[in-house]
Formats: sequence, C-alpha cells, structure tokens
Amino acid sequence: MSCLAIRVSQVKKVFRKRTGWWRGQSTEEWALKGVSFHLKQGEAYGLLGPNGSGKSTLIRILSTLLVPDGGEVEVLGYKLPEHEAQVRERIGRVSVDAAFYKKLSARENLLYSAFLYGFDKATAEKRAREILDRLGFPLRRFSDPLEEASRGMQQKVAIARALLLQPPLLLLDEPTTGLDPKSKRDVQEFIEELRRESGTSILLTTHDMFEAERLCDRIGMLAHGSLVAEGSAEDLVRLAGGGTLEDAFIKLSGERLTGEEDAVAEGA
Repeated sequence: MSCLAIRVSQVKKVFRKRTGWWRGQSTEEWALKGVSFHLKQGEAYGLLGPNGSGKSTLIRILSTLLVPDGGEVEVLGYKLPEHEAQVRERIGRVSVDAAFYKKLSARENLLYSAFLYGFDKATAEKRAREILDRLGFPLRRFSDPLEEASRGMQQKVAIARALLLQPPLLLLDEPTTGLDPKSKRDVQEFIEELRRESGTSILLTTHDMFEAERLCDRIGMLAHGSLVAEGSAEDLVRLAGGGTLEDAFIKLSGERLTGEEDAVAEGA
C-alpha cells in the first residue's frame, strides 16, 4: 500500500450555472484550478481558505460526493472515481452541515450508521457512548430526538459518527463550528489522542488559526481555487516575513478568513 493517505494532482472542478431560459446559456465558476498536495499516512494536514476558495469542494471530491473535472485523486491507495466503494468503506467525514434523521435520537442515528458497516449492536452502542462521553455530550440526551438537540450537540454526534467506524482517514470539514470553547477543546484533544493511539491520518479544513497550528503538521493555503502556499505554521510565518499565522495567510493569499462556509461549494 502507498505511504500516502491522499494524493491530489492537478485537480480541477467547475460548476456551471444557468443564466437564462435558453439552452446553453450558462456561466462557469472554477472551484478548483489545478490543486496538488499530498497527505502522508498518520499525518495531519490543514487547509485554510476564505469563502469560495474550494476547501469544501475538495473535501467532497475526496469523500466521493463529487467527481473532479480534471487531474488525479488517490485515497488510501485507491484511485477516484474508479474505486469509490473501497474509499467509502475506509474514511470518516465530518461536515459543517452534517445531515441526520432528526426525528431519530443520537443513539438511533449512530446505530444505523454502524449497522451499515457491519457492526453489531452491543459493540456499536458501547463505542458510541464512549466517544460521546469523551466529547462532552450529555449521555442523558442519548435517546432524545436530534431535532431537540442544540447545534453543538448535533455536531458532536456528527463527529462520533465519523469516529465510530475507526477509519484510517478522517476528512474534517470545519468540525468544531458551533461548539463552545470547552467543547472545541474536547474535540481537539480527542483528535490528538486518535493520532497518538491509532495513527489516524487527518485532513482538516478550518477558519480557526489556533486549531490549525495545534492539530496540523503541515498547512496548505487556498485562495480562488489555487494552493498559494504550503508548509508548517512556522514555515508559512517565516515565508511571510513574521507575524501570526493569520498575518501570513492574509499576506500570502491576499485574502481574509471568515467564519462562514465555502460559498462556491454551498452553491454547487
């Protein structure tokens, strides 16, 4: 097996939007313009970028939800889109807009996901409770409908769902959005623990500079669908001539980060 968890080479993605009633009237928006990077086994790689930079689009390609319009993608040694089924079996994904059956409880949602991957009920429920407890989820709410849970509680269930399967690769798209400071710290500590104990490979998108510095070995900076800089936090600050990581991002990309979702991907 390849020593790389992810290999992305000159990946492109365009979204076409109809602009009129007549056939063929459309505009093109390039979400990714030939992005290349790699993630080693057991490494944590962060993607920083403002709205519309292509972060979520890239995560969706890697998680088999979108097909690229050019370039090559390899995940855990499997080429996409040719080997989608093999990749889906081996990854965990957390999205800022995670979907659930909200009439069902956290327990029912998690057990349903576990059953799809062949887990037995007792093992799945035990691990679900352990993860949620570690994330600070109130277990007394384990059987309550998710529609009655707060945004932060729902996000913890989304994280637990991805971790429940113990995947070798985690794709984390702004995983701590909506969490209070303590919950955010709990999640960050759990991610660090996963890497130490299981050697899990992690791709993280975030707007939180502290989170990127704390969790990531290397960071890639995206702007307008292109990777404009890459390296450790220290490397990027040095390349920008000093200051903070946020200062480095603004200088190297010419952009300013916000705490909102990826506009291009959301509109896709």
